Amino acid sequence: MALAKRTPARRSPCRPDRCARDQGPHPVSREALNYDTTDRFGYTPEAGVLLTVDEGDSIPVSTSPAATVACANRSQTCRLYDPADRPTDRPTGWPAEQDKFSDSNPRASPMDLSIASILMLDGATNGAIYALLGLATVLVFAITRVIFIPQGEFVAYGALTLALLQMGKLPGTVWLLVGLGLIAAVLDLVAGIRRGMPFGAAFAKAGRWLVVPGIVAAIAWWAAPLKLPLFFQSLLTLAIVTPLGPLVYRLAYQKLADATVLVLLIVSVGTHFALTGLGLVFFGAEGFRNPSFWDARFSAGALTLSGQAAIIFMVSIALILSLYLFFERTLRGKALRATAVNRLGARLMGISTIGAGRLSFGLAAFIGALSGLLIGPTTTLFYDSGFLIGLKGFVAAIFGGLASYPAAAIGALFVGLLESFGSFYASAFKEVIVFTVIIPVLLWRSFQHGHGDEEE
Repeated sequence: MALAKRTPARRSPCRPDRCARDQGPHPVSREALNYDTTDRFGYTPEAGVLLTVDEGDSIPVSTSPAATVACANRSQTCRLYDPADRPTDRPTGWPAEQDKFSDSNPRASPMDLSIASILMLDGATNGAIYALLGLATVLVFAITRVIFIPQGEFVAYGALTLALLQMGKLPGTVWLLVGLGLIAAVLDLVAGIRRGMPFGAAFAKAGRWLVVPGIVAAIAWWAAPLKLPLFFQSLLTLAIVTPLGPLVYRLAYQKLADATVLVLLIVSVGTHFALTGLGLVFFGAEGFRNPSFWDARFSAGALTLSGQAAIIFMVSIALILSLYLFFERTLRGKALRATAVNRLGARLMGISTIGAGRLSFGLAAFIGALSGLLIGPTTTLFYDSGFLIGLKGFVAAIFGGLASYPAAAIGALFVGLLESFGSFYASAFKEVIVFTVIIPVLLWRSFQHGHGDEEE
């Protein structure tokens, strides 16, 4: 049998016959995830090809010369693309009889009820994450008119910060938090002095930006080498990433709060590139996968529900209910709703639109970081992986017209199912399928509502 050997610099999470659930975060180079038996390796039609992704870890693949295999996909299993058969993603719980890599039993069997149920479960799991991100996008836009493109960066920051804590290292996001806090404090100090405030009063007001970053940085510096249990590391991750939201609003958006939507969109694009570049500096170009929060598995015939997927569903439902209660029962939640309905009217009634903007960005950062913690055990994330994930949440928000929370949640479920089934029928084009669906939705909303002048 021909062998195509490839030895990455760091350990890959792939195992000989599957992508096993990792017991901890393992760095993996991007090149180790994709192999093309035609372009990169020798091919013997009679014997097939054996791809070696790490020392001693080999994955046999179909004898089709165009077959490629990629491990560490969203469902912790190996993904096989084979145009000679039918390309497919194999989600968690794929029937055992489909685990044989051979042309006599191709990976892509015809669609049946068991395969459809597995794809629906995988799509619903992804849809739950997209729902959270879609709700965060709607929340930020309704209150600040900002199309928050960097939402996905908080997802990557959350997952990768936890990965570094798992390795006993101090995450670079801690220094980012402290740095942004210092910049915000200096800006507020200068602004206070220019307004004629006494230096002591201006200094005390500006120093508020350093309280939370200082406390969080001290705790992280103490806790990182201890390798605390996963639950406490997750709480620390949320404490590190969540304050970044208000700081990003203060530095990038607050001065432009009354600008047009187009200007705010341009600022969002610049903020996205800045956060992505900083992510490369802090985490490097290698990816990480975190350990699962719950190792249990529940089987019902060919369908298998992992404990991690169950946690994703439970946490997503709990967070959505919490947001509903927050907006309906709390004073701050009602203030956010009033700001979303009429910014000028809310300002006249004494509601601080600046405070509302900071709070909305804080909630968005919290939701993004929590989403990163949830999907971290199910896929290998890189410093720039959050962009596509955040865009799928944006697609879900488009279904709700960037205004309706229930419609955004339903749209997120549709996006997850579309992605799952699209990966079965045309895996190479699944991203194209998901993003193309924006076009008919935008056309429908355009015909439904017509053109209106932008609010001044």
